[in-house]
Amino acid sequence: MKPLFRLALFAGLLLGSAAVYAATDTPVGTWKTIDDATGKPKSIVEITEQNGELQAKVLQVLQSDEGPHPLCTKCEGERKDQPVEGMVIMWGVSRDGNEWDGGKILDPHNGKTYKVKLSLLEGGQKLDVHGYIGFALLGRSQVWERQP
Repeated sequence: MKPLFRLALFAGLLLGSAAVYAATDTPVGTWKTIDDATGKPKSIVEITEQNGELQAKVLQVLQSDEGPHPLCTKCEGERKDQPVEGMVIMWGVSRDGNEWDGGKILDPHNGKTYKVKLSLLEGGQKLDVHGYIGFALLGRSQVWERQP
């Protein structure tokens, strides 16, 4: 009976560690965005996957120059003057090896849309979000922190 118990315990631990690894090998989840200029938290964003493509939605704005519930006043089209909270700010991103790219990201502060590339850091606990125009070598990055 003891060997069977030990086998069951080992299998449970192995499956549990695989679930933890699987949860951190993808950008899917909830993230705290960190401003690359000030180093301060700006918002809470949820990244989801639909049909193999990632998208991100702002769940909560933590800090804004425009007040507690900012509008995307500099955005164009359907996002113009819409609340930033609840807004989809990243779309069309798909996996390419150890990175995710091919999509777009919106900066609600200036209303501009950029190409985006995502890379997991520190075992999936941080996410490098690189927005750029033209070549990926040019642009700017933010490091987001995974939230429980």
